[in-house]
Amino acid sequence: MNPTDFAALWLTLKLAMVSTVILMILGTPLAWWLARSQIRYRTMIEALIALPLVLPPTVVGFYLLVSFAPQSPLGQAWHWLTGGPLAFTFAALVIGSVLYSLPFVVQPLQSAFMRVPAGLLEAAATMGATPWDRFRSVAVPLSRKSFFTAGSLGFAHTIGEFGIVLMIGGNIPGETQVLSIRLYDHVESLQYAEAHALAAGLLIFSFVLLCLVYRGSDDLGVGARNST
Repeated sequence: MNPTDFAALWLTLKLAMVSTVILMILGTPLAWWLARSQIRYRTMIEALIALPLVLPPTVVGFYLLVSFAPQSPLGQAWHWLTGGPLAFTFAALVIGSVLYSLPFVVQPLQSAFMRVPAGLLEAAATMGATPWDRFRSVAVPLSRKSFFTAGSLGFAHTIGEFGIVLMIGGNIPGETQVLSIRLYDHVESLQYAEAHALAAGLLIFSFVLLCLVYRGSDDLGVGARNST
């Protein structure tokens, strides 16, 4: 790997780590609210979160690019805060990655929270536990497997994304050029040996990560069964 490839690798890992932390911070309370809420329009909210699962990445990227434009309210607010544009920056990649990977975090957590027995939460409430205590001491321990799965899937999906990061981040080496875009550059330049190296690395990484997800899920499931 040449220095440009290493720069793309570091940027990709940095993007995945930052995005995953934000995804878990935002996705956990959102999933809990969706699991416990009975509002009329919950289905519409769930469909909105799940849109990235069916929409082409370029569609999401296009609307984000429009939203990041200097003349847009978001673009103007960002310029006022930072003094620079939002589009074609690392911050834009983080925002796009968080939005596009959100269902991969929210859905596993929501499913886990919906399986938490209501009787346990009610029993905790009768003993004086606050909503936060019930969430922390009852829901979270029973959903450990899904936290591991959600974080891993959010991280992996961010690493593999191409269309949306190209739309909103462009292809700026050292700033927005992630591994998937660097691989495309190698293929476009007929540098197939370099392309094979990056593609094989991504393939192996994805396979190993999925194995760890399934293994971790099994281990956590066995531990939960043994503790009962």
